[in-house]
Amino acid sequence: MEDVKNWESKFQVCKYSDQLLNLVADLNTKVRIPSDIKTIEKACFYARLYHGDQTRKSLEPYYSHPLIVAYLFSLYVGNNIQRYYTTDLIVIAILHDTIEDTKLTYEMITEIFGEVIAEGVQDLTRLSNEIKTTAADTVNSLFAQYKFNILHVKVFDRLHNMRTISFMSSEKQKKITAETISHFILMSSYLKLHKIKQELIRLCDENEAKQSQYSFECKSTLPLLPVSPNLQNEINRIHSL
Repeated sequence: MEDVKNWESKFQVCKYSDQLLNLVADLNTKVRIPSDIKTIEKACFYARLYHGDQTRKSLEPYYSHPLIVAYLFSLYVGNNIQRYYTTDLIVIAILHDTIEDTKLTYEMITEIFGEVIAEGVQDLTRLSNEIKTTAADTVNSLFAQYKFNILHVKVFDRLHNMRTISFMSSEKQKKITAETISHFILMSSYLKLHKIKQELIRLCDENEAKQSQYSFECKSTLPLLPVSPNLQNEINRIHSL
């Protein structure tokens, strides 16, 4: 494993990390509890190191995705839900695909960043007994455990994937869009992420129109998952802080 003590001398700023770090620096002047830029910078280093030469379908470096997810997450919660504007959650967003897609392990993340961050990354890892699960399974699991903080990261992960969906195969686009309608739009509604919900609806609508397979209006009226009064009260409490 890369020597933790030497990461700073090896860190290279790229346009993705620069965008994120500049945002965090700005938000830190406005929020009650600023995030630790140095730890976030270290997470950027390890995401780039371990994602390495992996690329997205867009041919962008893969590490650009988690850094953009962290940017979108930070921008939203820093301005709207400051309770979730924390170093731990931003780092979790940056590292969210590392256990699943790289050689960075839970144990290594624990050693470098601590157990809380490692647990958060593990929560977002779509592997169960070496079998890849669906994003819908992850959403259902996090929802059942009341892990709303991690759910927020997952929603912004899906938002970026929907913004870049045109690079996926037609079959993959249909699957991701259907999953977004059935789980992520509803979850955004539950979490009161209204602007995100509207953008997801628009992106799904645009993709459905392009695919010309079926009408989004017919698919968007899916039955809601049951929400207990206690759960709804907790969601309301989070947004009142």
